[in-house]
Amino acid sequence: MEVSIIFKIAAVGILVSVLCQVLKHSGREEQAFLVSLAGLLMVLFWIIPYIYKLFEDIQQLFVL
Repeated sequence: MEVSIIFKIAAVGILVSVLCQVLKHSGREEQAFLVSLAGLLMVLFWIIPYIYKLFEDIQQLFVL
């Protein structure tokens, strides 16, 4: 796993939390929810290949 993906996830988390706070204080809770959902989906799409690789490695471990 690359270290850069951890920094990308952290950056998205910080950005999403700041945007959500700004949107909530301005009375736009619906947009804050959509921003947090978009951030979650973006990070999920980044880590899906790593999860897939993990399951492949585990499967190869138990197949003789």
